Amino acid sequence: MGFFLITLDVSIVNVALASIREQLDGGVRGQQWIIDGYTLLFAALLLFAGNLADRIGARRALVVGIVAFTLTSAACALAPGAGALVAARCAQGASAAIVLPASMALIREVFPDARRRARALGIWAVGGAVSAVLGQPLGGLLTSVDWRWIFTINVPVGILMLGLLLLVAPSPVRPARFDVAGQVLAVVALSALVFGLIEGGHSGFAEPEVLAALAVAVAAIAAFVGVQAQVRAPMLPLELFAARGMRLALPVGFTFMVANLGHVFVISLFLQQQLGLSPLRAGLVFVPAALLAVVGNLASGPVTNRLGTRVPVVAGQLSMAAGLVALVAATAATDPADGWPWLVALALVPVGAGGSLAMPPVTGVVLDGVAPERAGTASAVFNTFRQIGGAVAIAVFGALIAEPAGFLPGLRTSLLVCAALLLLTAVNSLRIGAPVSTALQRTAVAAR
Repeated sequence: MGFFLITLDVSIVNVALASIREQLDGGVRGQQWIIDGYTLLFAALLLFAGNLADRIGARRALVVGIVAFTLTSAACALAPGAGALVAARCAQGASAAIVLPASMALIREVFPDARRRARALGIWAVGGAVSAVLGQPLGGLLTSVDWRWIFTINVPVGILMLGLLLLVAPSPVRPARFDVAGQVLAVVALSALVFGLIEGGHSGFAEPEVLAALAVAVAAIAAFVGVQAQVRAPMLPLELFAARGMRLALPVGFTFMVANLGHVFVISLFLQQQLGLSPLRAGLVFVPAALLAVVGNLASGPVTNRLGTRVPVVAGQLSMAAGLVALVAATAATDPADGWPWLVALALVPVGAGGSLAMPPVTGVVLDGVAPERAGTASAVFNTFRQIGGAVAIAVFGALIAEPAGFLPGLRTSLLVCAALLLLTAVNSLRIGAPVSTALQRTAVAAR
């Protein structure tokens, strides 16, 4: 339910962007910040949140995250202007950052066995798939009444979660120091990077403020790495990167979010601004893909246990790449009477199904390679890279489609960039081997 809640607030907002722009203005730049304000703080605070889940216990961290997410959702619904909405979205993203690693750490606590954990992660990922099923059509339906309802809907879900958390046993507590310098540098680096990319796309990358922002981002990233190598209790322990599984999983997570969040952003705008579909009809175009994503999430655990991790990860990424290339052809016309929305819906299916098949086993690769007490931090590192990918995608792709005359060329360029990145990470994923636990089980079977 936690994963459902924080994922819903990405998918449900996309189809409301056109209506929010009409009422609050802000232009394409404002639409980008409504999405990136959320993903930026999500990414910047995930490392802190993962450390928090280890220090105060996953259950308590999840309670804190859900309370904060519920309150900030109400603030989004009450926002009087575009600036206030972006600020509330930033706070909402910070709350979501606490929820995600805490939910994954709870799974790691309850399912120490790798095979059972693979099934559990598949079920956990269904939360994201279900939110994708509901997000687009529900967002369209609520936006038809008033876009503010897309945030109000989070309040009863958050209250329900808090009630259910009373039934969960307390988690182990592992006290640790808080890395203040590392957290400040992480926020500065990611904020400067996203600001530079968004403003550079609109104003030009030669503008002084854009160059200054990108220079600050580079300097802050270098300083962050230096601090993490020196402090006694780093928020991002560099030894995590010694794990081969982590090094293989990070590019997959980054590229997945570039493709996943990027294509939903540009296709949602294409359906409404180019084809002239209503928010509800635009949301319904995503339903077939979202339904297949639920099936893919449920199948990922059994497929991984039967065929190993490599097969679903590689096959899922190739499926996504094929769907994105098909979307390029499906956006060749701008008249909905030609039946193009149906072709877009069909092209979206392999994207949704492939992603849902690949991501749960990739998450398993991360958790298999770390000790239980590092589960929260490791999951935070992985999801930080994922969210950075989503933020970068919105910044870059938003710049490509900013001009009305260049919308369609920018959209197709965005889709092809996503497909190319997925092909590269699919090839790299061929290096993924069977998890140690799976290999030991096969050896034992062979010996018997």
